Amino acid sequence: MKYKALTLILVGIGILAALVLFIGPAKIEEAIKMADPWYLVLAFILQLLTYGLWTWRWSINIQAVGLSVKNRHLFPMLLVGLAVNNITPSARGGGEPVRGYILSKYTGSSFEKSFATVIADRALDTIPFIVLAVTSIVAAASYLNLPRYGLYSIIMAVVVLVAGFLVLLYMSFNLEFGRRVSRWITRVIKRFSRKEHSQLEEKAQKAIHGFQNSMRTMGRDKNVLIYGLGLSFLIWFLEILRVYIIFAAFQVEVPLLVIALVFIISTLIGFIPLLPGGLGAVDGLMIILFSAAGIPASISAAATIVERLISFWMTTIIGLAFLPYFGASVVERVFRKNK
Repeated sequence: MKYKALTLILVGIGILAALVLFIGPAKIEEAIKMADPWYLVLAFILQLLTYGLWTWRWSINIQAVGLSVKNRHLFPMLLVGLAVNNITPSARGGGEPVRGYILSKYTGSSFEKSFATVIADRALDTIPFIVLAVTSIVAAASYLNLPRYGLYSIIMAVVVLVAGFLVLLYMSFNLEFGRRVSRWITRVIKRFSRKEHSQLEEKAQKAIHGFQNSMRTMGRDKNVLIYGLGLSFLIWFLEILRVYIIFAAFQVEVPLLVIALVFIISTLIGFIPLLPGGLGAVDGLMIILFSAAGIPASISAAATIVERLISFWMTTIIGLAFLPYFGASVVERVFRKNK
């Protein structure tokens, strides 16, 4: 692993360690010992089910553009992408090009077509998240003792997320806007690179055009919208349910709405490209928000640690373990991006 990614991961772990020391390791350890293991097993199973649903959703996009690949091969591609998202401070977007690259390498298709399926997958994931995030803004004032600047920060994060989503959506379907974006990218590259660029703009426009064609193809497929969007709402519900079950393991009854509120706000923070996967920041914020909702700090910390072990660390370890399966070129590409 390159030094920058490793350093940032250590910083995130350091933040979490400082918070654990502040609350008291003995109190957290005592809380973890009282957890019902069967509930934790159920949370683990729900995470595996979520992986399967993510794979299914992506396969719907892939089939829409005429690519053929079995789900047993898509599953490790997805896990690799999620792992790279977790080790790169790229607003959870560092793994998407890697996913597109692996899919194009595996199917022999163009990168533009493969990458379009990944972007469509993220778009399907973002729509229910925006709905939940807007709902969270309304609920935050009622259920959490947030200062004004905290509420304003959440609103700003949602506005930025919605704006970015709309720009990407518009670029995916508007030919002229796509050409403008390709020309802008070309100008930026020319400004910072001294290489020969005679064919650069033509290649950029061709890439954007291929991407748009694939996005329009998926947009016309009813399966993408109906089944893909339905799966996205189900996936988010299972994510929130997993956290609810983890708290149930500690014999603490937390309203599902509070769980959803804290989970969505913490996920928003995770989109900020500061630390890999929001490591430290997301964990710390979840502990603080659950404590603000009236849950003892030791239980909040213990439940958050277990939740992140399942959703963050397990995903990262499994995904990185799958990397060699796709060959040395993919491994090199992933870690070159993390310099």
